[in-house]
Amino acid sequence: MSDLRSKFMEVYSTLKSELLNDPAFEWTDDSRRWVERMLDYNVPGGKLNRGISVVDSYKLLKGAEVTEDEFFLASALGWCVEWLQAYFLVLDDIMDNSHTRRGQACWFRVPNVGLIAVNDGIILRNHIPRILRKHFSDKPYYVDLLDLFNEVEFQTCSGQMIDLITTIEGQQDLSKYSLPIHRRIVQYKTAYYSFYLPVACALLLSGEKLDSHVDVKNILIDMGIYFQVQDDYIDCFGDPEFIGKIGTDIEDFKCSWLVVKALELCNDEQKKLLYDNYGKADPASVVKVKELYKELNLQGVYANYESQSYERLNKSIEAHRSKSVQAVLKSFLGKIYRRQK
Repeated sequence: MSDLRSKFMEVYSTLKSELLNDPAFEWTDDSRRWVERMLDYNVPGGKLNRGISVVDSYKLLKGAEVTEDEFFLASALGWCVEWLQAYFLVLDDIMDNSHTRRGQACWFRVPNVGLIAVNDGIILRNHIPRILRKHFSDKPYYVDLLDLFNEVEFQTCSGQMIDLITTIEGQQDLSKYSLPIHRRIVQYKTAYYSFYLPVACALLLSGEKLDSHVDVKNILIDMGIYFQVQDDYIDCFGDPEFIGKIGTDIEDFKCSWLVVKALELCNDEQKKLLYDNYGKADPASVVKVKELYKELNLQGVYANYESQSYERLNKSIEAHRSKSVQAVLKSFLGKIYRRQK
């Protein structure tokens, strides 16, 4: 994996160099330095799971060794996914007024950056079609790639919008929260770009038409929702030492799977406790909510949800006609099943 990661990082260096010498703009030393620092700070800093999964998926679909050129193209698409993620996160951190991201200060919190980060987010977004034009404009699936990234970006920012308007500060109302609302937020805000997009890129690179793989999209969206439910659970019950952060979904009044399940299961007295304490930064209120979750046995409810989701997803995957597509979907499911962080 470390060898794959280092080869993947080499492609980042190539793409960055091309973008920093883009002939459509008259570069100065200052502007080039700014964009290079901004890219290095925001694009390659995460786990790179989304980007590398384009390469892994393409290899499984091809079922044979990939050439250097094929590896480069798969990696370039993987980096487009990472660029999209960086663009979302830079702007998301401003909207959420966050302080840290990936163990360092959010980009807009870096001295002398501030709200220039908004324009940096727009630059990150605009790098994607420039990478695609340079490396894929002669490919028969070029228009499909552009359409895919546009479609997924629209779905993701629409999911972000539902999330933001459901949790407007000062208008906290738990009665707005339900499983269908949770599902819609997660499906649009996370599942399309984190699960469907990398596999869709690999399918197009393999010469497949996305219209022929609606079943694959549905399985991956389901998987993305399961992944987010895990995240919601880990935020509350995970070990902060192990996961590397302290969860704040309760304080932040998040439309978490746990609070939605609690609302379904609790009696009137428990519901009042939830309404009185959910979304409050006071540590005593957070403890009361967590105690209620334990009282309602949400850990057991989650364990059932996890095993049922795994069985359902496995069944859907095994019903797929293509063994190579099955292998891609099983590798995704294998990476997230029973994860602890």
